[in-house]
Amino acid sequence: MLSLPGHTPRLSDHFAAEGYLRLPSLIPPPLLEELTREVEGLEKLAVRRDFAMASTGDSPRHMTTLGGHTIDRESTLIPRLYRDSELLAWLGKVAALPAVEVTDPLERHVLNILHRPGDTHGAHTDDYPLALVLFAEAPADPADGGLLHYTPRADALDALHTTADQAHHQRGDGYLLRADTTAHRVTALRRPGVRRTVLNFAYTTPDRQRARTPSASQLYAP
Repeated sequence: MLSLPGHTPRLSDHFAAEGYLRLPSLIPPPLLEELTREVEGLEKLAVRRDFAMASTGDSPRHMTTLGGHTIDRESTLIPRLYRDSELLAWLGKVAALPAVEVTDPLERHVLNILHRPGDTHGAHTDDYPLALVLFAEAPADPADGGLLHYTPRADALDALHTTADQAHHQRGDGYLLRADTTAHRVTALRRPGVRRTVLNFAYTTPDRQRARTPSASQLYAP
């Protein structure tokens, strides 16, 4: 369903070293149009969140979100994409992990929308090891914000202020992140009319099905 690159040892080596793998044009155009229509309908159910996470150094969250439990109920396409057997096999090879679905319906696939000036998803790491992010919308100009900042193998989130790499993505792109050990954030949008709409697919390993923090309930629960 997705335009996944062929797996090679070099691909796995790059992901292991960087904690990040860019996936340009991951969503084929016909699928992108179908996914966009699906996301537009789901956005009507999404909830605004504005708060700071004290557990991660008061890192701000200003965004509109929808949790996986609602997506499961309202969408057929997104759960089908998430559970695609070819995708799961590819993730396992690239990450060198026994990748499986997250059993928690709230967290397995979520919709994150930045659509106001100042909207941001502040510094954090995730409970689950793998995050595959799909772009339904993205700022065309990096100067408009919405950039991914990331630091692999970070001991603290402060590393994002000193050693972070950054990545700009286009509509239809994706990226894979080693999300539990790579500190990451999304920079604030800088002007009206700019949007960053992504689906975040979380994957884990059989022995890591329990989340360590309550962050998901704050972000995605009704």
